[in-house]
Order: sequence, then C-alpha cells, then structure tokens
Amino acid sequence: MPNPARSRGRQVNAFQALALLMSFVLVAGVGGVLAAGLVLPGVAIANRTTEVTATAFEELPTELDQPGLPEKSTILAADGTLLATFFDQNRVVVPLTEISPMLQHAVIATEDKRFYKHAGVDPSGMLRAFVQNQTSSGGQQGASTLTQQYVKNVLIEAALAKPEGPERQAALEAAKGHKGKEGVARKLREAKLAITLEKTSTKNQILEKYLNIAQFGIKVYGAESAAEYYFSKRASDLNYLEAATIAGITQSPSKWDPVAHPDDAEVRRNTVLRLMKEQGYITKADYTAGVATPIASTLKPQELKQGCAVASTVVAGSGYFCDFVTKVIVNEPAFGKTREDRASLLYKGGLTITTTLDPRLQTEADTEVKAGIPVQDPSGVASSIVTVQPGTGKILAMAQNRDYAAIGDSTKRTESVNFNTDKAYGGSSGFAPGSTFKPFTLLEWLKQGHSLYDVVNGSVRPLNEKMFTTCGVRNRDFVWTPGNAEFGAGNMTVLDATRNSVNLAYLTMGSQLDMCNIMQGATDLGMHLAAPRAAAKDGRAAGTIEPGLNPSNIIGTDTVAPLSMAAAFATFASGGIHCDPIAILSVVDTNGKQLSVPPANCTQPIESKYANTINYALSNVWKGTAKSVGAPPFPSAGKTGTTSQNQDTWFVGYTPLLSTAVWVGFSQAPKPVYHMTVAGVWHPKGIFGATIAAPTWKRFMVQALAGAPNPDFAGADPKLVFGEKIPVPSVVGKSQDEAEQILEDAGFTATIAPDEVQSTLPAGLVASQNPSRSATRGTAVMLTLSNGEAPPDPNATQEPTQGPGPGPGPGGHQGGPPGNGGGKGRG
Repeated sequence: MPNPARSRGRQVNAFQALALLMSFVLVAGVGGVLAAGLVLPGVAIANRTTEVTATAFEELPTELDQPGLPEKSTILAADGTLLATFFDQNRVVVPLTEISPMLQHAVIATEDKRFYKHAGVDPSGMLRAFVQNQTSSGGQQGASTLTQQYVKNVLIEAALAKPEGPERQAALEAAKGHKGKEGVARKLREAKLAITLEKTSTKNQILEKYLNIAQFGIKVYGAESAAEYYFSKRASDLNYLEAATIAGITQSPSKWDPVAHPDDAEVRRNTVLRLMKEQGYITKADYTAGVATPIASTLKPQELKQGCAVASTVVAGSGYFCDFVTKVIVNEPAFGKTREDRASLLYKGGLTITTTLDPRLQTEADTEVKAGIPVQDPSGVASSIVTVQPGTGKILAMAQNRDYAAIGDSTKRTESVNFNTDKAYGGSSGFAPGSTFKPFTLLEWLKQGHSLYDVVNGSVRPLNEKMFTTCGVRNRDFVWTPGNAEFGAGNMTVLDATRNSVNLAYLTMGSQLDMCNIMQGATDLGMHLAAPRAAAKDGRAAGTIEPGLNPSNIIGTDTVAPLSMAAAFATFASGGIHCDPIAILSVVDTNGKQLSVPPANCTQPIESKYANTINYALSNVWKGTAKSVGAPPFPSAGKTGTTSQNQDTWFVGYTPLLSTAVWVGFSQAPKPVYHMTVAGVWHPKGIFGATIAAPTWKRFMVQALAGAPNPDFAGADPKLVFGEKIPVPSVVGKSQDEAEQILEDAGFTATIAPDEVQSTLPAGLVASQNPSRSATRGTAVMLTLSNGEAPPDPNATQEPTQGPGPGPGPGGHQGGPPGNGGGKGRG
C-alpha cells in the first residue's frame, strides 16, 4: 500500500541519503523520471548499500494529502460594505481562468521554465543543488520544479495545521529541511510525491494549485490576494509589469516586498522581466519600457483589513458590532463542534459573512452617543446605544462612547468590552435597568385582567415581602421601605403610575400578582442576566440567567445588557412578536455553500391586545418622566430608568420600525453619577433617564427615521385601558379587617382615609366608602372609619344662651379620595 504524505518514512544517514539521490538520478537518466519514481525499489540489488538505499526509498510516501487551503474570511455590512477581514493567511482561492496569463508566464519564466516539458522533477538539478548545499557556505539552491514547490508548500501547510508542540515542529523541519540527510530526504520525498502528482493531475491543475498556495508577501498568499494587496485589482486584470512584480516576490517574501522595499523589489522585478523577454513572453520593447518604469508608480496598495479595529475606520464605531459577530461565530454550535473548530473556521475557512448592520444607522448611532457624552469627557461616564428591528430581530446599529480596541487602554479611552452585549459575547456583566424593567410587571397586570385605569397606592411606605407571592407561596416576613425615584404619592391610576414611573405604585401592583408569572413574562420576551449568577441568589440557582424572583426586581435590580432591553421592547413595537436579536444574515463558505446561521426564532409570546395597550401606556412617557425632552415628530413609546443613587440611567424607546436602548453610567462598577460635571453640565442632584439617555435616543431616532413613513401603533384594547366595571360590595358598618377581606375577595383593594369622622356607628367601623357602587377590577376603595362620636341632630331645638356659643356641627361626611400629598423618595 502507498505511504501517506504525513509519514516521514525510514530515517537514513547522510551517506545513505546521498547514495539514494545518486541512484535516483542514474535511473532517471536511463529510464526517465517516471521510471525512477516508480521502479527504483525494484532495481537489481548488487550490494548491501544499495539494498538499504532501495528499502529507504520504498518507504518514502507516494500520496499527497491536499486539504483545502486556509483562506481569509470577510465580514460585510448589510449593503455589502467590507468591514473587516480575518485570516491566518491572507488568501482567496481562484481558478486558473481568473489569473492573468501574464502572471502565469512570469512565474513559469522565473521559477520553472521547463514546467510544461518535465515530468515533475529535474534530476540533474537536484544533484547539483545537493552538492552545492553540502559544500557551500552561501545561500541554498532549490533546483525545485513548480510541482515540487507546490508539494513542499502542501507539506508545510499540513505541519502548520498540527497543534503547537514537538510533532508540529518535527513536521515543519521535515518540510523545510535544507542540509544533510534532512535536506536530501525532503528533496526525495518532494520528488516522489511530485512524480505521482504529475501522473494524476494536468499541468494547468498543478499551476493553478501553485498560484493559490504560494506566498507573495509577509501576510499575502495566492495570486488573488497579491493582486488585491499590491495593485487593488483582481488577479485576472494584472498587466505584465504587475505580474513580474508579484512573480518575483515568492523567492523571498520579505526581501522582495514592493511596499516595504520598493528599490530592492524593482531590481527583482527587472530580473523577472528579463527572463520573460528571453523566453518570449514579452517583447524587447515591453522589456525596455518596463525596466524604465519606477515600481512605486505602478503600486496601489490596499490596506489589509485584518480584525475589528479596522471596521470602525470603514463605518464609524462598528468595531464593537464586528467583535460581536466574531463572538457569535465562536460561540454558536452551528459553526463547529468546539470553540477551536469554530475559531479555525473564522480564520481559515474563507467565509463571507453578511451581517445585519446598516451603515447609515450605525454612523448616526456612533455620532449621537458620542455627542451625548464625548469619548474624552473628563467625567469618564460611559454610554451605549443599540438598535433592533421589530419583527425581525436584526441588529441595525451598535455603538458606545469609546473607541474600539482589541486590548483597551483606559488612559486613551479605548475599550475592548462591548457595553451593549452579554459577557459571553464580549460584553460586561450588565447594568441594572431600573424602571425600564417595569413594563414586564405591567404586562402581567394586564394579562391578569387589570387595566390602566385601575387605581393603586403610590405612596412611600413600609412594605413587607410577605405581601408578595412567588410561585403560589407567600414570601418571607421582611420589612423594607423602597422609595420613589422621581414622582408619586397617594392613589393614582396605573396609567399615571407608568407615565410618572412611580416605584411604590408598581410594587403595589406586583403584590397583587405572582413573581414567577412576572418574570416568566420577561423571560418570554428574551430578558436574562448578562452573565450567569456566580452563586444562588434572588430565588435562582447558581449558573442561571433567568430574571430574579425578588420583589425588588419589579423596579429593575438585575444586571442586563442593553441589547436584551432593545429586543424585549421590540416585542411591544411589533404587536407581540418576539425575535431573538441576530447579527448575521448569511454565511457562505469558500465553495459557495450556504452555512446555517443562528435564527431569530420569531414567535408571538403575548397577544397583540396586550402589546398594543402597553404601547399606549408607554407613549405617555413624553407627558411624564421624559416631558423635558419633548416627543419626537412621529409616533413613539418608551420608558426612562434611573437606579439607586443615579448609578445607571436608561431610555428604551421604540416605534413600529425601530427599537433602541440607550444606557448611561460607569462601565467597570456601579458608581453614583451626581455632584459631577458630565458633558460640560454640572449635575448636583444627579442625572436621570431624561437627562442624557432620552435626548440621545431622540437625536438618533429623528435622524434614523428622517424621510421614512412612520406608521402609528395599533389601537389599545378599550377594556385593558378603562377596565370592565363590576359591582363594589358595600362594607359600611364592617370592621376594617372584615371590609378589607370582602373587598379583596371581590377583586378590589382597600385604602384607609387618614382622618376618622363623626358617625352613629361605633368607633373603628367603616362609616363610608368611595366608590360605593361600581368600579373597575383592582380599583382601590377608600374606606373612612368612624370615630364613635355621633354628629349633632340638625332638627333639634336649641335653647337661647347668653353670649356667644358654638355653632352647628358639621353635616354627615360622605367620604371621598384625599388629594395627592407631596413627597419624593429615591429608588
């Protein structure tokens, strides 16, 4: 059986190697090259030395394993703009028909003028080179045909494909060896493999393979990449001068590099031109004109777009999106069994990766996030922006107020961490979303039959965790007193609580729901932690990423990525259709085969009536917490967010066309953003969601949607807005505890008026209620208690008295909701 090319065969000493080479040359001279390659093991054995030689030659490999060549992969924007290139070897494999005939002629004239006449090897040249290399202290002589050079390159590629270690190093030495027995063994192995290859391949096939595998520069492999790099054109379009330049490089890729060493390269090019003239490939006039042309005047080098750092120079700020795409490739099983396999595919697989990035929107996003807080702002406050298309999940833009670098430098405000994404995709551990998390409680509120016009208590007051239910079980007995970040006190509708982002109102709503249902609804919309929990916490096990079940998470205490928020709010924008955010539209390998890419997995986890009603509720943000910003000139909805001590501030907003999240805060660790100057403005009381995040969102969205038809949201469900009125049971004359229980059983809540009133009822019983007849489910019924003092009888006759006396007492008190009190907490 033939020996594979990866086998090094039997080891021979220097004398045996020389004897073997001489035997090969002698047989080749008598019987021809093909006879030498295939018959030498059967030559009549005259002595012991020849026997050893013949056996050693027989053990040399005859089959050449020719795997696909490493090729560069490219990442493209949605419109085809080249963002970046990734490669171990900058190579694009093309057929011979797409390589200029002039380059074919130049290479043959320079490297192997008898290419079309020999059978793969030049025996006399091999012996001459061997003697020269063993006796000379000068440079090495190759005497290799193009076929042998191709074989050598294949063996080098096979060695480089091995893992780092002794086996890899030994394979490289065997492929590159020059002197002694290693040099002879390499030549003989190349010769035997070349002979076999010539029997199974045509000359043009061999030439095509050589022109694709050969190195034509320090990081340039193959004719196509060489033409692109040095002359910004296809290999098929090279003229004779350009062809001569490229053909001359391969002898010494660093020495003859025309970009790095134009003077030396010009000398080498002229040598190639002379050889082309002598062999009739160009005329004397062509040669004379060529050598008179400065090589520098012919060059039009194209920068190698290697890595994501270059992407930002192509489309502003796109380095972070590019980096996210590479992380998707490396993380997703669709691209290989292991991370190593997937990374190899990216750097060697010749992929064409077309992404979702919109260059125009990306440029606008980068401009506006850096206008909100400049890169070099002395405050060091960070900001990011990310945009997702509702109904498709396509990530259209992703930027932050930092300059991308593979290794960040805080002193230069360069950053490798992507603030918009999960940790597994190059991001941080996320940021607390604050009040932007409230819509998930609103969603469950509506699903449970409540409405936007239900009345809830938004006053700051002590709460007990046992008021909350988790998966049907009451929570622990633990008292805590959360605050309101911006507005709120007293009873209010859920619509007003949403508009003004009242923490206590939302916690009141949460106490009437089940935490498991709230967080499952958030999970259905793609919400998850940006990094797995290091330990069990918030009712979840270590290593999990589902939203925490702690009641405080109603007002956003988890750490999440802005991309997750933008994708979740896109579900509302699309009428209830949720799509996983995607960055890749297609991946095509070097053979033109479409590879599977991570899908958006679009589903409809919530009914459109709920999404439409949430859209209506969140469209009121411009009359509430974002009133100072002002509504944009198109239908939109959104939510501000401000965490404790103003550490993280947000605005997540959307239209039917775009969903965009903007985050502001310190990136490395939570830190208060107040009593400091940010973007030239002093903030003694801190910044809020409407301070920087919302204006940045508005500037971007106005530019992004300029000139586009901007449809309105579908109408909200009237029952979910106004509720369906049901009878309110009368609890007048009941004790406070009994009244509260009756109202709760009927679907209402109870609040107690601060002042008792005169009544004929005993003290402590309900004297009046409001409303008393009908109201929407969940409405808070105000109860006024009796103080036990009967009011004066208005029909009683009063005896005249001397001097002034007390006037008539007050009439019967009918009860009613108190006015909203003041007060402003922090949350």
